[in-house]
Amino acid sequence: MSLLDSFVVRALLAGLGVALAAAPLGCFVVWRRMAYFSDATAHAAILGVALALALSVNVFLGVLAVAGIMALAVSTLTSRGHAMDTLLGVAVHSALAAGLVAVSLISGVRIDPMAYLFGDILSVGRGDLALIWGGAAAILALLAWRWRALLTATVNPDLAYASGIDPRREQMVLTLALALVVAVAIKVVGALLIGAMLIIPAAAARAVGDTPERMAALAAGIGALSVFGGLQASLSYDTPTGPSIVSAAAVLFALTAIAARLLRR
Repeated sequence: MSLLDSFVVRALLAGLGVALAAAPLGCFVVWRRMAYFSDATAHAAILGVALALALSVNVFLGVLAVAGIMALAVSTLTSRGHAMDTLLGVAVHSALAAGLVAVSLISGVRIDPMAYLFGDILSVGRGDLALIWGGAAAILALLAWRWRALLTATVNPDLAYASGIDPRREQMVLTLALALVVAVAIKVVGALLIGAMLIIPAAAARAVGDTPERMAALAAGIGALSVFGGLQASLSYDTPTGPSIVSAAAVLFALTAIAARLLRR
């Protein structure tokens, strides 16, 4: 009997894959104050699910396409001077509402919207694992390749220009990576909680990480611990797994904030 025959092992591996992919990307989301941007991209994933089912294509590809279009559209509009907070507020709620309406209109397909809103990690199969870890590897490879350029563009756009780095190109790299992590994570934590897995571990790591690289590594560790703790709590107390993982991340955020305050004394 293979270890992958156990749904608990598959769920754990899926959660770890998402945590490793989301950690370094989440650091850039925190540094650039892109939390609302990540929510808009994640909520558009529901529309991607509906379109994929309606067109009988792979859900992963549908989510990736729609999340990518949403991220590119918002990024383009904000770069042209549109108010960021207002635009993202419209995008977040419109994308989620349109997705839920589209799902309800699909005939002949039985779908549980809750699984895509809050995740269904316990139903992850071998094929899902291959997509999750393949996507995670692609995200990590992309960020490793562009790490220094992304950091420079994040810290000081003027310095980036002086160094021959185009901040708009680096913004596009982050945008595409964000769309990919949404497509990877929707099966695990759902559209409503993807933003939390991007932001909470990175915010927790910022309290104790003294370099960008250390913060990214700590965020990955905190994300992995959140998956362990949330999955264990879900199995022990029969709670929803996706929200349990996010709750565990929130607890770790509180603990790191307390630890950081004590260390400063």
